[in-house]
Amino acid sequence: MSKKIVVIHLKEIIYTALFAGLGILLIILLVIMFLNKNEDTTATMADKLYIPGVWTSNLVLGDTALNLEIVVDEDHINSVRIVNIDEAITTMYPLVEPTLEEIAEQLYDGADIYTIQVSETSKYTQTLLLDAIKVTLAKATPQSGD
Repeated sequence: MSKKIVVIHLKEIIYTALFAGLGILLIILLVIMFLNKNEDTTATMADKLYIPGVWTSNLVLGDTALNLEIVVDEDHINSVRIVNIDEAITTMYPLVEPTLEEIAEQLYDGADIYTIQVSETSKYTQTLLLDAIKVTLAKATPQSGD
């Protein structure tokens, strides 16, 4: 009878066990990460009023396009402003900035965009700004179908 001697290096066994353990740990972590993420987003998206971030839309006055920027967190509007307003626009349309500030103050206090009071003195400007704000907030609102 012939006897065979098998030589196994301890270093190879340690490396194999280490890589197998790391591979299993990586798979477990990925499964846990993706399962928790899907459950958390579906549960909390219904609770959020807005998707946090900076949202913009274009507002056209005459032949000039202005960028309306709204900063929101999950349940509050933090900032409403026109980003690229220049002196020519403020001269041609003097009610834009004060009207936007009036609307923004109501929004900061928690008023719904659909319940904001429109004054008779700047009805056209307020309506124009409110429509642009509604478009921008529609981008920031989580969709129920997603």
